[in-house]
Amino acid sequence: MDPERSKNWNIASRAVHAGERPARPEFTPVVTPIYPGSAYLYEDIEVMDTALAGAEGRYVYTRYGNPTTSALEAAICELEGTRAAVAFSSGMSALHAAIMTSVTPGAAIVASQDLYGATSSMLSGFMREWGCIVETVDTLDLAAVAEAVARLEPALIICEVISNPLMRVSDIPAIVDIARTVRATVLVDATFSPLLYQPAADGVQLVVHSLTKYIGGHGDVTGGVVATTALRRQKLSEFAKMGGAILGPFESWLALRGFKTLPLRMRRQCDNAAIVAAALAQHPCISHVNYPGLPSHPSHATARKLFADRGYGGMISFDIRDGGREQAFAFLEALKLVVPATSLGDVYSLSLYPAMSSHRSLSADERAAIGIGEGLLRVSVGIEDPHDIIADIDQALHVATRSG
Repeated sequence: MDPERSKNWNIASRAVHAGERPARPEFTPVVTPIYPGSAYLYEDIEVMDTALAGAEGRYVYTRYGNPTTSALEAAICELEGTRAAVAFSSGMSALHAAIMTSVTPGAAIVASQDLYGATSSMLSGFMREWGCIVETVDTLDLAAVAEAVARLEPALIICEVISNPLMRVSDIPAIVDIARTVRATVLVDATFSPLLYQPAADGVQLVVHSLTKYIGGHGDVTGGVVATTALRRQKLSEFAKMGGAILGPFESWLALRGFKTLPLRMRRQCDNAAIVAAALAQHPCISHVNYPGLPSHPSHATARKLFADRGYGGMISFDIRDGGREQAFAFLEALKLVVPATSLGDVYSLSLYPAMSSHRSLSADERAAIGIGEGLLRVSVGIEDPHDIIADIDQALHVATRSG
């Protein structure tokens, strides 16, 4: 506040403005500041006019852009090797924006058959109601993908690097090659695989992450982001601006803070998951373990090709032997170290029952058709001691199998 301007103001006016809008500092803070302001001031109104017109690096209203969020988006560009990134208020809002800016009513979409449940529901519900033709395909069957793409000539192909919850790994470079035959856009959800693989390097135009998961990493932020080309940035930014599903500055700062330790956490989670998966594969109460690091997994060769020596992710799922809903509930209730919560990628290990949570929107028959049985449980392996994780899962399994 300018003392000369305010010296004749009443205390009621000075109290409102005191301490606000200080001169621009000459120092640079070590950590990116949180800019909570909803609007930004320019002494030169001509400059404000350029900001309202969308000038790069100028801010006028937080729904149009925010400096803290811009810092996060720049970090995501470093992660994915893209020219642009646009943040959203959740992973699903990021996915919605990526889809809606890539298709028009009547367009065809080819989607992986085992996407995250909410993604499948969006495609089969809202997108079909909007007039799109949606066909699902097993993306591990490249011949089936090629046939569907040749027949439908889709505007968009959607898949996940590591699928939820069966941990199937799609051959992204091969899918991109198929997409090029009809100039289809490829959208990849890479939430399960940050740092393990960069889809954009193989020609993927839209890479989506739920910031809530590995990038945030501490269970204290909800957000999403689309890493993309410079050409697509404007349309995505306009969608965020008009739809209003923006990421707030506090959430952006939390996600940016989490990003700084992502390489350390991801390495530990991958190492831990490999140890836990190997132990569970020998457990008498488990009939099957889904983890791409196991040689028995159908995607093991593809995972090795895409991930090299960077690890196989921190996600595991398994079927309780002869188990169903009753045993799954008993397992979750018996956990002591592993947290029974509907998220993943946090520093602490988490477990959920897909039939109750991530794939609740699908019927039992729909889940069974894509391999999600009534006794399937998912574990997001955290950074705790792996032997403590194994011991907790072991005791919970014994409680669960006694419950029948």
